[in-house]
Amino acid sequence: MSNWHVYLIRTGDGSVYAGTAADVARRVAEHQSDGGRCARYLRGRAPLRLVFKRRLGSRSLALKAERRIKGLPKHQKEGIVRSNLSKRDLIARLAIQTGNGS
Repeated sequence: MSNWHVYLIRTGDGSVYAGTAADVARRVAEHQSDGGRCARYLRGRAPLRLVFKRRLGSRSLALKAERRIKGLPKHQKEGIVRSNLSKRDLIARLAIQTGNGS
């Protein structure tokens, strides 16, 4: 089983950024470095704070979740952060078809 996660970062200006990573701690550190490995959207938006992460397993599923979350309005992203959804509930909320019943 893969170890891919979807995660949300709150920026210094209050926006919410969604990403995927197998190693979330490493990826967040790359974002916080504000260097070449930092996502362009996050550059200059410090401080950055990890506010949500959920292990989804496969990279494919994590990327689908990231894409859906990025398309949500801010208040719905905030709802995900506040509710701290389980993997199953997050997949259901984002209406992602997994093909394996999970």
